[in-house]
Amino acid sequence: MDSNLSRVRDKVLRKELVIGTHVATSDPVVSEILCTAGFDFVWIDAEHGAMDRKDINLHVMAIRGRGVAPFVRVPWNDPVLVKPILDMGPAGVVFPFIKTAEEARLAVASCRYPPEGIRGFAPIRANSYGAMDGDEYLEMSKTEPWIIVQIEHIDAVKNLDEIIAVEGIDTVVIGANDLSGSVGLLAQIRHPKVMELCDKAAEICRKADFLFGASVLWSEENVRDWINRGVSWIGVDNDISYLGNGAKTAYNLTKGLAERLKSDS
Repeated sequence: MDSNLSRVRDKVLRKELVIGTHVATSDPVVSEILCTAGFDFVWIDAEHGAMDRKDINLHVMAIRGRGVAPFVRVPWNDPVLVKPILDMGPAGVVFPFIKTAEEARLAVASCRYPPEGIRGFAPIRANSYGAMDGDEYLEMSKTEPWIIVQIEHIDAVKNLDEIIAVEGIDTVVIGANDLSGSVGLLAQIRHPKVMELCDKAAEICRKADFLFGASVLWSEENVRDWINRGVSWIGVDNDISYLGNGAKTAYNLTKGLAERLKSDS
């Protein structure tokens, strides 16, 4: 069984932008629907979303089954929380709020078996329920899932050179919302000071030739900025926004049509 990480890696190698989205609601049918849009990955938000382990597991199943890569953002950088997620077979694990190289090393160790790490051995979907050859699985486990650390605090930007030097991190993702909060400008992601921090983080990654992405609410401005900064991958918007915006659009269009028809009669 394939986590579909190869789909993401192949696009990165071809220097094509990898595009994904986020899911925060618990129903895995939502992930199935999102996959039909053509996204390369779906980011399952177990940090903020109202999900338990069973929900996460079902999301992973639904996304993998549609040929898309499931990324799971775990609630915190804690090996106990990460362990069961790994055995579900995600393509990537996102660690929130990483601020130091020491924290980044713990994230890596949580995802790799000894002697490289501290991951406990009890693979489930990760090794196709035991159907995968043991040696083949152990070799694969050295590079899967992707280890993704989230840069969302001013201290993380200050320490970014050291963070990306940690062996085993595959990519970083820059989160402007919490980054703005760390400098007293919560949710003001287009404030010049926040934009400057985003520019700085992107520049550090570019200079080091280190893979980086961004997680954003969709707007042409936001997406254009990150493409211009040189991201290789981007997660845009989420299921809640799609549902809310779609419902609002349908209501407003129907109301407007009804009013026009009434005035014409």
